[in-house]
Amino acid sequence: MTVRFKIALTIFITGLLTAAGVIATVAVAFQRFEHETAYDRANVFLGRVVATYDNLFDLQDRYPDELNALLRNLLLFEADTQLYLLNAEGVVLSSTGNVKLPAGFKVALGPVREAAQGNDPDSRMPYVMGDDPERMDANAVIAARALSRAVIRPTEPMAGYLYLVTHRQPLPRGRPAVFRSAFGGPALTAVAGVVALTTLMAVWIIAAVTRPLRRISAEVARASREGLGAAPGEGEELLLRASSPANAVQEGPHGRLDEFGQLREGFRAMLTTLRMQWEALRQLDHFRREGVSNLSHDLRSPLTATVACLETLDQRWASDAPLSDRADDRRLIEMALRNTRNAAQLVRSLGDLAQLDEPEFKLNTELLDLSEVLDDIALRFAERAAQRGVSLHYQHDAQAQTPFAEVDIELLERAIANLLDNALKFTHDGGQITLAVSRSGGGADAAAQVNISVIDTGHGIADKDIPRLFDRHYQSRDSVAPASSEGGKGLGLAIVKRIAELHHGSVVVQSVAGQGTCVTLTLPGIVTLH
Repeated sequence: MTVRFKIALTIFITGLLTAAGVIATVAVAFQRFEHETAYDRANVFLGRVVATYDNLFDLQDRYPDELNALLRNLLLFEADTQLYLLNAEGVVLSSTGNVKLPAGFKVALGPVREAAQGNDPDSRMPYVMGDDPERMDANAVIAARALSRAVIRPTEPMAGYLYLVTHRQPLPRGRPAVFRSAFGGPALTAVAGVVALTTLMAVWIIAAVTRPLRRISAEVARASREGLGAAPGEGEELLLRASSPANAVQEGPHGRLDEFGQLREGFRAMLTTLRMQWEALRQLDHFRREGVSNLSHDLRSPLTATVACLETLDQRWASDAPLSDRADDRRLIEMALRNTRNAAQLVRSLGDLAQLDEPEFKLNTELLDLSEVLDDIALRFAERAAQRGVSLHYQHDAQAQTPFAEVDIELLERAIANLLDNALKFTHDGGQITLAVSRSGGGADAAAQVNISVIDTGHGIADKDIPRLFDRHYQSRDSVAPASSEGGKGLGLAIVKRIAELHHGSVVVQSVAGQGTCVTLTLPGIVTLH
C-alpha cells in the first residue's frame, strides 16, 4: 500500500465519518426540534383550555360522560394527542383515549410535576418526556397544568392536573417520500457533493505533495538497482532541471523552498557527491589493480631468476666436499631460497587476484566431469602429502550421479590447489586429508549444486578467525607462521573466494579446534546431459 493510497483512504474515510456525523447531528437536532415544537404547542393548548374551563373537576363529579365528550371535542384540532384528567395522586379520572384504562390507573407524577412547573417562564423546560397511558411507555412528549376546584377547599389546595400526551404516530402513506424529497434528497446530494469535492481536492493535493517524493524514490531505487556508476536517469534529470539556475528564478531563493524542495535539493547534492566519489574510487581501484598487476609482472622475472640462481648454487655446494665446511652457508642458502619462493608465490597471487578483480575478466568455461578433475588433482598432491607424512585420498560415491558443472578448469584447479596447500600446511605428521565431491538439489524446488570439500585432521581454526578467514591479507597469528616463512600472506583463500564468486558459487568453512577443518566450495551443477 503506497503512501498516496494511505493518505487518500484516510481523507476519504474522514470525509465519510464527518458526513455521517453531520447527518446524525441533523437527525438528532430535527428530533429535538419536533419535541420542543410539540411541547410548546401543548402548553399553549392547555393554557387556552384551563383559561376557558376552570371547573373541570366539578364537571367530573357531576357529569363524567359529558366531560369526556367535551375533552374529545377540544382535541378535534389537536391531532395525535390525548387529554387526561388526573387527581393529585396521578390517578386517571377522565380520558379521551380509545383504550379503556383499569380502575385506579396511575401515571408517574415526577414528569407531570416537572411539566406543570415548566409553565413558569423562569423555570421553563425545553420539553418533558412522560408516560403515555395508551401505549404503556415513557417515551412521549407531555404537558401538564395544575388545576384547582372552583371552590378551594382548605385541605385540598390543588385538585389535580390536566395532562396532555402527544403521540408519536408512524409516518402516513406518502410521508417517507415527502421526507426523502424534502430532506434526504437535498441533504444527501449536498453531502455527496461535499465528499466528492473534498476527495478531488485531496487527490490533487496528495499528487502535488508526493510527486517530488516519487521522483526521489524512483531515483534511489534506480541507484540501488544499477549502482552509482549508471548514467543519470529520468528522475535525476528532473531533479537537475528543477535545480537549474533557470528554474531557480521561478522558485526563488533557497530560503523560500518548501520542505520537499529542500529535500530535493539535498538529495541532488548528495547524489552528485556520491557519483563523484564513486568515480574517484573506481579510478583509484583501477589504478590499484593495474599497479599491482604491473608490479607483479615486473617482480616475477627477477624473483624467478633469483630462485634459479639460488637453486643452482645450492646444487653445486651440495656436490662439494667436505659438506661440513659449507653447512652454515647452505642454511643461509636454504633460508634465502625459501623466502624467495614465498615472495615469488606472493607476487603471483597478487597478480592473479588483481586479474580476477578486473570487471572485464571473463571465465573460459566448459562442461566437465568434476570427479575426473578432482581425481587428477588428488594424484598430483599425493606425493607431496606422502613426503610430509600425511595421507591424501579422493572420495566419491560411485553410485551417485556424475557431478557435471560449467567451470573454468584452470581457475578451478587453482582454487582446489590453494585449499590443499592450506590443508597440508596445518595437518601434522600422520594426519589425513580428504578431497570429496557430492551433488545436492536438482529437484523440483531446488537447483542442482556440486559441493567440493577439502577435509583435514589438523589443529583447526579459532572461532574468532573464521568470519575473517577470506579477507585479503588476513591471517591468524595463532595458526599461521610469519609472512617471511611458509605461511604466506593470506591471499590463497581470498583467491578461492573470488573464483567461487566468478562461478556464481560460494565457499564455507567449518572447523573445530583440535579436530580439523572442512572447507566446502559450492558451484552450480548440471542436472542432465544431452
